[in-house]
Order: sequence, then C-alpha cells, then structure tokens
Amino acid sequence: MMKFRIAILLGALLFLGASELEAATLPGLPAATEEPVKPEPIVQGGLLGAISTSIDDVQEKLDLNEDLVDAWRLRADRAANEVDKLVNHPSNRSGWSVAGDFLTLSGVWLGTFALLTVLGSLLAKRLREGRWFRTHPRCQDLLGYLLPYTLPALICLPLTLYVSHFLQASAGRALALCFAYATSSGIFSTSMLLCVVVMFNVGHKRPAAKIIRDYCPRPLFLIGFLAALSDALTSPQIARQLGGNITSSIAVFTGLIASIIFGLLVIRLRRPVAHLIRNRSLIQRLKQPSLQESLRIFSGLWYWPIVLMVLVSAVNLIGIGEDNQKALRCALFTTVLLIGTVFLSTILQHLFKSRKAETIKHSSAYKERFLSLLHALLRIVIAIAFIDILGRIWGVSLLDFAQSSTVGRAISNALSSIGLIFLVTWLLWVVLDTAIQEALKPPVSKRGARQPSTRVKTILPLLRNAIKIILVVICAITTMANLGINVAPLLAGAGVVGLAIGFGSQQLVQDVITGLFIIIEDTLSIGDWVVLDSGHAGTVEGLTIRTLRLRDGKGFVHSVPFGQIKAVTNQSRQFAFAFFSVQFTYDTDVEKAIELIRETGDSIREDPFLKYNLQGPLDVFGVDKMDLNGVVLTAQFRTVSGGQYAVSRAFNQRLKKLVDNSPSVHFAQTYPQQVVLPQRQGELVQETPPEQSPVVLPHPSRS
Repeated sequence: MMKFRIAILLGALLFLGASELEAATLPGLPAATEEPVKPEPIVQGGLLGAISTSIDDVQEKLDLNEDLVDAWRLRADRAANEVDKLVNHPSNRSGWSVAGDFLTLSGVWLGTFALLTVLGSLLAKRLREGRWFRTHPRCQDLLGYLLPYTLPALICLPLTLYVSHFLQASAGRALALCFAYATSSGIFSTSMLLCVVVMFNVGHKRPAAKIIRDYCPRPLFLIGFLAALSDALTSPQIARQLGGNITSSIAVFTGLIASIIFGLLVIRLRRPVAHLIRNRSLIQRLKQPSLQESLRIFSGLWYWPIVLMVLVSAVNLIGIGEDNQKALRCALFTTVLLIGTVFLSTILQHLFKSRKAETIKHSSAYKERFLSLLHALLRIVIAIAFIDILGRIWGVSLLDFAQSSTVGRAISNALSSIGLIFLVTWLLWVVLDTAIQEALKPPVSKRGARQPSTRVKTILPLLRNAIKIILVVICAITTMANLGINVAPLLAGAGVVGLAIGFGSQQLVQDVITGLFIIIEDTLSIGDWVVLDSGHAGTVEGLTIRTLRLRDGKGFVHSVPFGQIKAVTNQSRQFAFAFFSVQFTYDTDVEKAIELIRETGDSIREDPFLKYNLQGPLDVFGVDKMDLNGVVLTAQFRTVSGGQYAVSRAFNQRLKKLVDNSPSVHFAQTYPQQVVLPQRQGELVQETPPEQSPVVLPHPSRS
C-alpha cells in the first residue's frame, strides 16, 4: 500500500513538472498558444438545478444529420459498384468451387446439428424417466430445450469454423460462415429465452407461460437469425470478401427487419407477460399490497421501454455514421440484459421467499422485516446496476458522468443524500413499527405470557401514527432541501400558520392536550365502563387525539371532546364490590337471617359460572341500622371489575328463595301511613279505625 502511494505521488510530481516545462518559453521564441480551458459550470439549486444544467449541456451537444438521403444514395451507388466488381471480377476459382465451399460448410453444420439433436433428444427422453425428473416438470422442460437445441447449437459453430480453415477464402465460404453463425445464434437465443419462460411455468402462471411457449419459437429464431446475420456481415473479414457497402447495407436491412419483428412480438405478448409479472399468490397480494400495486402498474407499462428501444435502434440503423452499425448489437445486448435482470430478480425472489417462510416459522418478526428490507435493497441495487450497464451498452456511463463533471458530481451527491435519507427513514420505521406491532400482538404459544394491557392497546396505535407523521415530515423536508428547494421560508410559513391555528383553535388544542394527559395517566382505556361528569356513561369504544367515543347501555354512541371532561368515574379498574343491604322485620331471628345470608354467599362461591367473578369470601357486617320499618343487615362480595352486577342479581334471587322457605325470617315491608291532622274549632273529627292508622301524631302544644 505504501509503494502504491509513493508511485501516485511521483506520478503527480512528474505531471506537474511536465506542465511547468510546457508552460515555460525560451528567450526569443514565441510562446505556444494554448486553447483556453472552458470553466466548468457552477451548479446551484440542488438536484433540480443540476438536472437543468445537464439538460442545457445535452441540448448544446445535439447534432442532427441533415444529409441522410444523400448519404444513403452514395452508399447505394458504392454497393452497386461492389456488386458489379464481385460478379465481373476475374478469379482463379470457378463459380462451382465457390458454391462447393458454401455447400460443404453448410453440410458440415447441418449434419452435425442433426446428429447432436437426435442424440440430445434420446438423452433427454432417458433422463426424464428418472424419479427425480418425474417430480420436477420444469426440469423436464429445461432438458427438452437444452440437450436437443442449446448444446448442439454451441458445438456446431466451432466445428464449422474449424473445418473452414481447410478451405480457401472465398465468397461462398464467407456466406456459409455467416449463415452458420446466424443459425446457431438464433437457435441458442430462442432456447435460452424459452428456458427463462419455463421458470415461470408454475401454478396460476401456466396459461401465460403456455401461450408464450407456443407462439414465441419461430419469431424468436427469426429475430436471433437476422440480428446475428447483421452482426456477422459487419465483421471486417466478411466485408473484405463481399464488399463493405454491400455488407453494411444488408446488415442495416436485416437489422431493421429484426427490430420490427421484435417490436411486434413484444406488443403481441404484452398481456401474457403482464400476467407473469403481476399475478402472485393470494397471501403475497394481501401481505404486500404496495408491492402488488407497483407490479400492477409495471405490468401495464413494461413493453413501452422496449418499444422505445426498438425505435431508437431503428433510427440509429438508418442513420449514417461510424458507430451506427453497432446500434442493433447494443439493442440485442439490452434485450439480453433485460431478460437476465428479470431472471436474476425472479431467482432472488424465490430465495427470499423460502428463507422468509423459514424465518416466520423459527424466528422473530424483526428478522422477517429485515429480510424484506434486504430484499428490497437488493432489488434497488439490481435496478441501479441494470441502468448503469444499459448506459454503458449505449455508450453512456453513469459512474463516469458522476465523476467527470461538476454537474455529474452534483447530481450524484444529491441522489446519494436522498437515498441515504430514505434508507435511514425506512430503517427507523421498520424498527419502531415492528416493536409496536410486537407489543400489541398477544402471545400465542406461551400460556403464562402476559397479555398486552388496554393502556398499551390505547397508547401504542396513537404513538405509531405520530411516529409515522414525524418521519414523513422530516424525510419530506430533507428531501426538498436536497432537491434544491429553499425550505427556510416553508418552515417559517409553517410556524406562522401553526401559531395562527393555535390561537384560532384553542378549544382544539385544549382537547388534544387534555386527551394526551388522560391517556398518559391511564385514566381510562378502551373497554372500560366510565361515567362522566357531563352525564354520559358507557363503554369506551375508541380514542382519538381529540374525542372520546362511548356506547351507552341502549347502544347509542356518544362522542365527547376531552376538553369537556372534568371528572371521570371508571367502574372497570382492578376490582369492585357487590354490596347488599337487606331489611328484615323486628320479629325476625337475626342470627337465622345472618345464617341465610352466609348460606347464599356459599352457594354463589360454589357456582361454576359465578365463582370466577369473585375475589374473596362474603363479608357480613351484621346489623347496620334500625328504623321504623325494621332491621337492616349489610354484606358485600369483592368481585372483578364488571362482575358485581351478575353476583348481585344471583345473590338477591337465591336469598329470596331461602327467606321464603324460613318461617322465622321475614323481609320488612313499608306501608303507606295516614297522618291525623290537629282538630280545628267547629269541625267534627271522624274516627279512624286503629288498624288503618297505626301511627297517630299528637296535637302540638300551644304555649
């Protein structure tokens, strides 16, 4: 490492020394004129400013060829001269010998391919009879393409090239090699593409895969054949034998035909391929709705970039220039790159799908979420690599652009900052959301595990929404800042607007703050039965940041703002008391009455349904008071919250039956009493029977 640094330092010194020597001038000699270096543009305004600057630079560098028709006319004249020279040029070899070279090489290729195809078919048929291949139908289909077609196409071409070395250079030999290369390329590309389609031949994707496999072989072979023929004709060896203008013109037309067929094939197969892209299992669609929506959108637009690529390839082929013959090759490489990327993404999805299923069974939710995050990041990396390789195929390197100019560096820095912001926000959300979901999830397998409390169920959803809003706002502000948008006026305006809203909605702020403290102090929770000072009573069904939603005993729902709540009576916390106050007559045997009360309590404690509501034995307090109607005995049960009502009803019913069957215990009854008013002078007083007026008030004494 140290030697490498020393070498870099010496190279820099030599470079600077050479620059100084070139800049120095000898006396009497004129100084060398140097072209002024164009200063690099100053990029301001973040990502948007860098993009606008780069668009201006691209517009300055555009150069359209206005002499296209004249150039093609000149090429046609030159091709005609080459054809005339090729036909009328005297040669040492006769036409029959040239045709013999063509037939010899063609026969070698055809014979070898036919023999290898038959052997491959027999071997594939033999392997399909194995136990493992019978349980894997997709592997059987792969054997049906690889052994009879792919391997023979790979073997025939080198053998034909080897045999061609024993023949003299001629036009027949060149044409035979061109056709052998084009035919092998067409067969190989068709079989490989069909092997990729076979990977999707599973489950609900089989109808679309069958349509593609039935329709594609001939168009794919024709596309591969014409494209490879166009590529072969542009090689220097073939051009030397047949003529450069002839081969280039034929290459252009074959390339155009291949591009047109490829575009028509893409349009014809847009629906089956869209079916392969968007159709997933029901569990995946329900579990990842956002990804499913993205795939649905992509499935409707996937063929537009390819059609655009075909149009660009056709325009480049028609154009006249040094590198325009490479356009079809670039288009083919782009197609191969696209297919390889889809294939790699599919394999990656299958790997993560199986890994994720194992994680769900044997591990925690954190690993599941992080595996999903890793899968998404790898897909993003694959997409970035695809874009960079695609740019390199067409002569544009994104990495070189990002390092070579100020505009590129500005764009790359802004994009990397935005990507880092999204990644950090995503990581924080995954960690916090997983923690909240795990806290809210009740335990399934652990019988003695602690269930989440109602307070946790109330606070955590509100906290989750607050965290989501905060992360989205912070991410949006930082992203706008990296885009070049001045967020200072936005923040200042938001502060002023927030202050105005705060002054104008004091009641709303009061409701929010009061509700926040009610939830934090655990005054009430979802499922509690509460009585408010405003007269509302019912079960808490929901809590928002501003209101409390109650459902009363009649089923009506009441929404009460937190700011109107001054006092809360919560009847659903920890425990309650079922209090009993029973009045007996004075002639009742008190000891017997207490014994009946205890007997009733024991029967309730032994009841299989009521005993789970109790938290202790019956407490009998004895004689609580005596009044004109009788003796009052009191007792109580400590019950679970909400269980006091069932216990009270059952206690009253059972005590009533016991008292009815006991001759020495009687419930007191309150009768209406008549009051005798004082006698006035001159009025007759009607005598009242004593049994109808048990209580007679004395006359008030007059003093």
